Amino acid sequence: MLLRQLEYLSALARERHFARAAAACDVSQPALSAGIRRLEAELGVQIVRRGRRFEGFTPEGERVVRWTHRILADQEALRHDLSTLRGGLSGQLRIGAIPTALTAISLLTAPFRERHPLVRISVQSLSSREIVHRLAEFELDVGMTYVDGEPLGTVRTVPLYAERYLLLTASDGKFAGRDEVGWAELADTEMCLLAPSMQNRRILDSHFAEAGVTVLPSIEADAVSVLYAHVGTRQWSTVIAHPWLYMFGVPAGMRVIPMARPSRTYQVGLVLADRDPEPMLARALLEVTREIDLRAALNAVLRTHLDPP
Repeated sequence: MLLRQLEYLSALARERHFARAAAACDVSQPALSAGIRRLEAELGVQIVRRGRRFEGFTPEGERVVRWTHRILADQEALRHDLSTLRGGLSGQLRIGAIPTALTAISLLTAPFRERHPLVRISVQSLSSREIVHRLAEFELDVGMTYVDGEPLGTVRTVPLYAERYLLLTASDGKFAGRDEVGWAELADTEMCLLAPSMQNRRILDSHFAEAGVTVLPSIEADAVSVLYAHVGTRQWSTVIAHPWLYMFGVPAGMRVIPMARPSRTYQVGLVLADRDPEPMLARALLEVTREIDLRAALNAVLRTHLDPP
């Protein structure tokens, strides 16, 4: 069994299309198909359901795909392990982060890169559910998501900070002079919020429900930057998590007001597939993370906006 054949199969599982998988592997489509057929012959099972186009995998093929992801991940881990003997870590650290955590992720990746300058870092904006799936499929090394919300499966978690929620609104609007805003008060406010596909929105909806209201925003988006762009017009307000202030701050003519503390808080942290041995790049990121008080850094930014000079 050649690792190259497994790479062909992994690409096909990712692309779900023969031509795109071949392009991703930089080979012709006949070469990719022939490689997968040789793999089928060696294993003695049919892996791919064949027709005029890709039609999925057989039950045996689904199992082979899972083992393929594991074998290729172990191969990459071996390369990383050996690279440390040659003068330092190298390779690519693949991180998937929920949009609400992307605003703070440079607090981890910047010091990591200073310590491991040969490592390239790939950061993808993903939903919490996509992060869990891609960790299980060995397509990510680390996720940054909620660690005490919806089910994560079999993973290791490293809590980093608990989200605090703030109303970002016009400084001369109806909440001018307020030190706190109740969740029910936003029921008749022009709001823009993240889309329901994002766990942050589902968390906010649970806080609104706890207050006995349903908030129907006039604008929904899947990116924090889109919310800020609309709030900046001063026609809308939004509820932000405090790490957003680290990147975006408070636009001119706006202010942040703490939301009433809900009965439950949610923590964001790192999640890693529960594997032994632990991948070298993931372990290196954890070592850097342990030396950084992310919670204190974000709280310091929050204080500057709640108590401006």
